Amino acid sequence: METAFKILNQKYFSDSLPDVVITIQSSPKSYGYITTQKVWKDNGNNYYEINISAEHLSRPIENVLATLMHEMVHLYCMINGIADTSKNGRYHNKRFQAEAQKRDLKIEYAQYIGYSITSPTESFIGMIRKHGLLANIDRCRVSGDAPPSPVGGNDDDTKKKKGSTRKYVCKSCGISVRATKDVNIICGDCMCPMEKV
Repeated sequence: METAFKILNQKYFSDSLPDVVITIQSSPKSYGYITTQKVWKDNGNNYYEINISAEHLSRPIENVLATLMHEMVHLYCMINGIADTSKNGRYHNKRFQAEAQKRDLKIEYAQYIGYSITSPTESFIGMIRKHGLLANIDRCRVSGDAPPSPVGGNDDDTKKKKGSTRKYVCKSCGISVRATKDVNIICGDCMCPMEKV
């Protein structure tokens, strides 16, 4: 990953990105993320962290490296004062899309995360092939968690998570109640069935 970072930095950012610490840690609900603060230090130097999800290393290497590039685009935007996200970093805006597309990433829109769904273009794959970066990673962390959803980072999950409670409303008087599972319930005041909303 460090070699890939150096090559991508040179080819797509003219070596303008600062060094980072790249980690591979458990992150089952995202493919990767970058910290918004410099959370690592050594001998007086401080570094941002880019994490690549341990659970998703078995994806094709071009997708793993597209995730790395996605996070590098966030780094570029941070150090250049480009506001590329909102909603606590979850929603990726058109500025992010534009910067990512300049770096040979295909960026698609999803309602809850914006322009975040990331995949490599043929140009990106050609560049990593030219630099010998196409060797797949043979191992990934096994996790019993739910399928991934992009957080700060990226890829295809457009469904909103279902909450742990459901709301039911009486259409006659408007009273509402919440339940922790699906139920058949009637309003005690009106004796009308309550509808899940």
